[in-house]
Amino acid sequence: MGAAIGLVELSSIAKGVEVADAMVKRAEVAVVVNRTICPGKYMILLNGDVDDVNASIETGLEVGGHQVVDHFIIPNVHRSVFPALTGTGSVPELRALGIIESFSVASTIEAADAAVKAAAVDLLEIHVAMAIGGKAYVTLTGDVAAVQSAVDAGAAVVKRRGLLVDQVVIPSPRREIISQFY
Repeated sequence: MGAAIGLVELSSIAKGVEVADAMVKRAEVAVVVNRTICPGKYMILLNGDVDDVNASIETGLEVGGHQVVDHFIIPNVHRSVFPALTGTGSVPELRALGIIESFSVASTIEAADAAVKAAAVDLLEIHVAMAIGGKAYVTLTGDVAAVQSAVDAGAAVVKRRGLLVDQVVIPSPRREIISQFY
């Protein structure tokens, strides 16, 4: 995998398929996710070298036009983002729990990357817009102070875009409350 990821989130499924096709034809990128998300939106997440991802995202924005809901490019994505997206990560011990909730998939993935780069935390999950009305959230764990720093850093990314729903830090979550997260 390359060092960069990029995502385009669209309000139209038909336009999403057209955009995905144009994006992969533009440059040498790997498709990580290419599918519908709630509520009737579409997302394309690509991986590759920075220049290729930039070119593909630029094409996606051009072709997507007014149907683009959100997008991002992360040049040096943190290695724990992919396992959190795919549910393949493992966390040996749950400590404090941090949650960042957003109105867009793109801003949530950016928040997760910023959070894990800001403090010594473990990403648990990045839940992207399925069965939650098109919103997305990221959960993470670590020591209370680290989780607070990480949540603040990640939430700041989402706030700048005006898409933050909420941010929470729970110092000692009860096992039965958090069992869905891992």
